[in-house]
Amino acid sequence: PYVTYTIISINIIIFLTFTYVSFLTPNPSLFYTFGFIPNSFNLFIILSSMFIHGGFGHILSNMWFLYIFGDNIESILGHIKFLLFYILCGFGAAFAQYIIDPNSSIPMVGASGAIAGVLGAYMISFPKAKVHVFAFIIIFITTLIVPAQIVLGLWFFIQLSSGLNSLGIDTNGGVAWFAHIGGFIAGIGSIKYIQNYKSED
Repeated sequence: PYVTYTIISINIIIFLTFTYVSFLTPNPSLFYTFGFIPNSFNLFIILSSMFIHGGFGHILSNMWFLYIFGDNIESILGHIKFLLFYILCGFGAAFAQYIIDPNSSIPMVGASGAIAGVLGAYMISFPKAKVHVFAFIIIFITTLIVPAQIVLGLWFFIQLSSGLNSLGIDTNGGVAWFAHIGGFIAGIGSIKYIQNYKSED
């Protein structure tokens, strides 16, 4: 999965570069320069925002999900189609957040929306797949093998519930719930079309 690994590598390199620059001279304007801000809509900035993360936890969780699920989607689409699919889902995520809160001046950063599209595509492309999940039973931690549709369906439900609860609209920053929802729907809606599209890939 060359494209999946390349995307992960680019994200890590950019994150480490931002972290280094911020350590030398703390500069929050970097996020305002390269993050997607709904009230100053810019298509190019949507692309740059997909490769910027706000902290170690943010990038770690995103890259972990992409590592787990991305290779499977790349295997059924091919390298070029997967790259286009990934970018399309990222744009779908940004558009969803823009529609919900077009006047927001808070920069949106991260690969979460694009990766949500990958999760949506995985859910309908591998309906019988099983995934290992952590389970907390009182004071014990174990792993369970659960159908992917249940895990990803629950993930989407959490995003939707959190998104609906946030319609207050939070202007102090936080999680762009509707970007996750938009990316997830974009992935479900486009995977079969892109997979069946005739090309040289």
